[in-house]
Amino acid sequence: MYEIVWHGRGGQGAVTAAKILTEAAYYQGFKGVSAKPNYFSERRGAPVSVHTRIAAEPIRTFSNVLLPDIAVVLDDNLLQMVNVTANLKEGGLLVINSARSAQELGLEGPFTIAISDAFHCSEAAGLIVEGNVLISTSILGPFAAATDLVSLDNIRRAVAEKFGGKALERNLRALELAYNSTSIYRYELPAVSAQA
Repeated sequence: MYEIVWHGRGGQGAVTAAKILTEAAYYQGFKGVSAKPNYFSERRGAPVSVHTRIAAEPIRTFSNVLLPDIAVVLDDNLLQMVNVTANLKEGGLLVINSARSAQELGLEGPFTIAISDAFHCSEAAGLIVEGNVLISTSILGPFAAATDLVSLDNIRRAVAEKFGGKALERNLRALELAYNSTSIYRYELPAVSAQA
C-alpha cells in the first residue's frame, strides 16, 4: 500500500487532485483507492489536507495517514506552518509547487524532492476561474515525473474523465507544462552492509 498526504489551502484543488490521482491509480491497475479530505475550517484559503491510499488489494483502512510514502504540498508557504516532512518515510517523496529550488526552500533530508511551479504552469495554460489559478491538475505533473507509481497517460485519462472541451485542453496543457518543468532532487538510501 502507498500512502499520500496532500497539504494545501481551501480552493487550491487538493481534493480534486487526490481524486484524479486515485482514478488514475485505478486505471493503472490498483484495486484499492481512497481519498479522504481533512478540513481545518471550511473556508477558502484555510489549510486542508487529504489522505490518499492506493493498493494492489481493496483498502479497509480509512483513518488519516500517519507515515506517508509521499507528501504533496500545493502551496510552498505552508512549509513555514506545517512540518510536512516530520513523518515522511525515509526514502519517501516530497512533491512541491514552488518557483524556488530545494536549497532556496531549505529542504533536505532522507527523501526525494520533486519541484515544479504548478501555479505558473496553470496560469500559462489559462486555468483561471474567477481570478483564481487552479493547480489541481498541474500538481500531478511533478508527481508523475518523480515516480512511476501512476503513469502520465493514466493521469491524462483520469483528467479526461473529469473535464471536457476547453477545460480539458487547459488542464492537459497545465499537466504537461508542470511535468516537463519538474526538477528532481534524488535521495539514495544508504547501502546496507552485511554483518559477519
